[in-house]
Amino acid sequence: MSIVELRRYTLRPGARETLIELFEREFVTGQEAVGIAVGGRFRDLDDPDRFVWLRAFPDMASRRRSLEAFYTGSVWREHRAAANATMIDSDDVLLLSGPGFTPAPGTREVVATVCHPTDAAAFDPYAARHLGPEHALHRTEHAENDYPLLPVRTGEDVRVWFGPPQSPPPPWPTRRLRLEPVTAAARRAG
Repeated sequence: MSIVELRRYTLRPGARETLIELFEREFVTGQEAVGIAVGGRFRDLDDPDRFVWLRAFPDMASRRRSLEAFYTGSVWREHRAAANATMIDSDDVLLLSGPGFTPAPGTREVVATVCHPTDAAAFDPYAARHLGPEHALHRTEHAENDYPLLPVRTGEDVRVWFGPPQSPPPPWPTRRLRLEPVTAAARRAG
């Protein structure tokens, strides 16, 4: 299991493709160079001003070191103004423990389910019946955020998984995000 950030950005109207192009051209390799595993990157199909993505770290200490290296490094310094100009909010972040997730090539749509089980003990039987390894189940990581320059949501106990649109809904409060994977074509073109 890894430490995974599920990040949902609210962008200025019409700025999503600008951020995606910059992200794919500069930020994927820039983060990978400091030990961050960049996972799926997505357009939110129900909100044209949302960009959703994941990144993973082996553990919390690695997370802190990698984030410090990236956010004090040349790639971020050079491109942060352009990236920040596209964003209204970048603080909708869940800190999770799980396998991370990158969609298979050719995947057109993924559903990310963010579930707030009111009965954590009942969740495991639900997961055993309805979720397989392909769903990449994640759970809240309750470790303290040791890189406070990047806030994460706290005080929540969630389960997050990824799967095809027809996954059965759970019986607890749930938000389903319909996501379109960002292809690597933009990254190769840059």
